[in-house]
Amino acid sequence: MNATSQPGSIRPEWLDTQREEPLEPGLVIVDAHHHLYHRPGARYLLDEMLDDLDCGHNVAATVLVQARAMLRAEGPEFMKPIGETEFANGVAAMSASGIYGPTRVCAALVGFADLRLGDAIRPVLEAHIAAGGGTVDAGGRFRGIRQGAAWDPDTSLLNAAYTTSEGMLASPEFGRGFAQLAPMGLSFDAWLFFHQIPRLTALARKFPDTAIVLDHCGGVLRIGRYAASSADVFRQWKVALIELATCANVSVKLGGLGQWLSGFDFQAQDRAPSSTQLAQAWRPWIETCVEAFGTARCMVESNFPVDKANHSYGIGWNALKRLFRDASPDEKADVFWRSAARFYRLWHVGELSALRPSTT
Repeated sequence: MNATSQPGSIRPEWLDTQREEPLEPGLVIVDAHHHLYHRPGARYLLDEMLDDLDCGHNVAATVLVQARAMLRAEGPEFMKPIGETEFANGVAAMSASGIYGPTRVCAALVGFADLRLGDAIRPVLEAHIAAGGGTVDAGGRFRGIRQGAAWDPDTSLLNAAYTTSEGMLASPEFGRGFAQLAPMGLSFDAWLFFHQIPRLTALARKFPDTAIVLDHCGGVLRIGRYAASSADVFRQWKVALIELATCANVSVKLGGLGQWLSGFDFQAQDRAPSSTQLAQAWRPWIETCVEAFGTARCMVESNFPVDKANHSYGIGWNALKRLFRDASPDEKADVFWRSAARFYRLWHVGELSALRPSTT
């Protein structure tokens, strides 16, 4: 899992205290960000995800993002993350058989590689592409890299499984590794905190040909030393986000606000939140992202199972649908499936099949 592992556990009986019928059940959705893993005390594999998908929403495809799952037990340390891509591609093949329902789970894969290896990262990227079934044109599923950059002086906010630093994105070694992505047809998922967004802006401007997507609305922090300054956090986040949006190669994922870091502690309530409650809490952050980036560069995500500690899968989609209730059909298509399908090149989803670049 990423740096947002919630200290609270998932409580099915608590989630069951709030039930809703799906809003706009025909609206196509691409879930642009979720995880699969099995570790002590935490299991979220295909069966668990299928249970969540069985909520009445029309989720056509999902994007698997690395979470240090199924790493190889042997071999060089820098090659161990290839195991996660091998595992996820197997899940994708199961899903693509159609036996498990219409959703194409893990239709696109985002893995981990330590870009600080610089030029030496290329064999790792090649191994990921091979483990994902080859290139996009050959039907492969591997699309990009996520290397968590989340850093804060308060180490309690960090995930000890990842080594990072305040200046990692600007380091020469990272830059040399990052430079390998675009030539290999790979994108970058950026996970960092709101006060680090200017560093991502600098990176995006240095590499304008590399497709980048900002995860989880840009790393909202409203706990710990930030709990008493939520208004200041919002102002600083908004200024940085608007500047980042001037980079045409950057998109943003709308979601991830169910993490404990975001400070929307619905777990403390006796009853799980309704979609109306979630929409009200998320509205300023989601609407600011859309105003800055436009719908063509915004995509929705569940961030499950991380966000499952605070709300159920179906109610999360209902909340996002409430926030876009007054949007045009074209804007809804952008946000709920088209932006993600375009970014991750999911050519089989909807009308994007007609937009696939010619290979002749």
